[in-house]
Amino acid sequence: MHRHRIMISAAAAAAAVGLVPATVQAAEPTPPTAATGKAGAAEKAGAAEKADGARAELRKSPFFSPAERSVAAKGQSGGKASAQGGANAAAGDPYLSVEMGASHTTARGIMLTAYVMIISDLPTGALVNVDWGDGNKETEVVLSDAAYPFLHLNHTYAEVGAHKVTLTAEDIRSGVKTTNTLDVVVAGSEFTPHAPTRLLDTRDGTGAAGARPVPAYGTTRVKVAGTRGIPAGVSAVALNLTATNTRAAGHVSAYAAGTDRPATSNLNFAAGQTVPNLAVVPVSEDGHIELSNHSDGTTDLLADVTGYFTRSAAAGYTSLAPTRLVDTREGLGAARSPAAGQSTFAVQIAGAGGVPPKGVTAVALNVTVTDPREAGHLTLFPSGQQAPATSNLNFTAGQTVANSVIVPVGPDGRIEIRNGSWGGADVIVDVVGHYSADGKAAYLPVTPTRLHDSREWWQVKSFDFLHQRIPAGKSAPEAAVVNATVTNTTGSGHLSIAPDPNTQLQYDQGTATTPQPPQSSNLNWTKGATVSNLAQTGTGPDGIVDFWNRSWEPVDLVVDLFGIYDRR
Repeated sequence: MHRHRIMISAAAAAAAVGLVPATVQAAEPTPPTAATGKAGAAEKAGAAEKADGARAELRKSPFFSPAERSVAAKGQSGGKASAQGGANAAAGDPYLSVEMGASHTTARGIMLTAYVMIISDLPTGALVNVDWGDGNKETEVVLSDAAYPFLHLNHTYAEVGAHKVTLTAEDIRSGVKTTNTLDVVVAGSEFTPHAPTRLLDTRDGTGAAGARPVPAYGTTRVKVAGTRGIPAGVSAVALNLTATNTRAAGHVSAYAAGTDRPATSNLNFAAGQTVPNLAVVPVSEDGHIELSNHSDGTTDLLADVTGYFTRSAAAGYTSLAPTRLVDTREGLGAARSPAAGQSTFAVQIAGAGGVPPKGVTAVALNVTVTDPREAGHLTLFPSGQQAPATSNLNFTAGQTVANSVIVPVGPDGRIEIRNGSWGGADVIVDVVGHYSADGKAAYLPVTPTRLHDSREWWQVKSFDFLHQRIPAGKSAPEAAVVNATVTNTTGSGHLSIAPDPNTQLQYDQGTATTPQPPQSSNLNWTKGATVSNLAQTGTGPDGIVDFWNRSWEPVDLVVDLFGIYDRR
């Protein structure tokens, strides 16, 4: 008894089993010679080996449902799954089974691979109906006698989260049906703001094993999920990290617990400095992150949460061209005078600088302090609340320093900024993006990756820029989360980061136009300093970001990538 497996088009399928007339009749095949017969057998053996290999790979998919889970329609005999296949098929009826696997392609996209087995005494085919679980459906056709009986289908969901894929195969001739289902969770995450809260302070033992600094080249493990109102299952967390009481120069790396320490940095410090920096850190499955002190001396570390990411619908991200909202030196967005010590002032966010007037839950900012009269810190928080016991930006007298901030927006569309110093300080605020239910970009953390290190190539020249393409695979990046570090500085200056309007092909062909640098800044430095800052920067049409050296001297620039916001 000969049983067939093939896969061809829908029209050919129907014609092959006599359901509709074929429009073209092929000539009768020439009987094979011994040589062609051997070749045909070899081809079949090769195809079978390829199919077996593909099925083995299918079973390694992040999401997988085996053929044994195929369920026949009630009252039908042909669809019952069997590991051996075909043993339960009634005479004249086909045996059908389906196994499925899925893998991520983008933040909300998956590729579904289905192995559709049809075993029949007669040439037949099956209509394969795929219900993606979001109201979208599509149909394919599989026929008997396929050497490679696989379907490969791509789908992009409108929302992040969990979805159930249902695949039903129906025999064209007999109507026998079998169904299998697959639960998938897309890779992208959306943001939920969190009232600024301290998760770690090694000075007093908050969130740590004890009140002691992190040893040289040591790590501290921080519980994120399931603490301080943060739910289980978070994929990443937004933290303001601060290093203080530093005994030697070095840097801190933040990463998911249980993974290897990356060769990237989240904040850099010199001996005796207090340095903050924002970090968006992947969280391990057991809900922890690790902070590594890569220096020859001990250091105290603080971590303040301002929000978290989950693989469920919350707030998506929308990037903006960097726009200045506040400059107390000029009276923009606030009084024209330094922010007084131990005082708080409000900043209108909703409806300002490209931010929508309604629906915004949090905002991404770059905040700069300049000409502070005394040492201190800034704290940003949503309006309508008391200032929390956290900090976003630390400074010494006379220092100009910047830090990225993600801050929840109050119900009146405003945030508040508190100057925790006893002296006045000028404050500059640039908006770079916002989170809302209407935001279409979901966050995709990546393995921390060093994209560029000019110490291995050449410095960025004075008033020149580095254009860096963000590797994003099949994704369409709305923005990139990068950490920029400037080092080997021989003068003072600042770095500005912005999307590039050119494509990589234009740069390769020498036809790119010189972009205009933004009027905002991302980090500031003085001679001899090593300074880093996180940037949630929009990307150009081809995923390119520009890093502008706005100083009179060349500098070394290091760029580390931590994630992207993907529109699909």
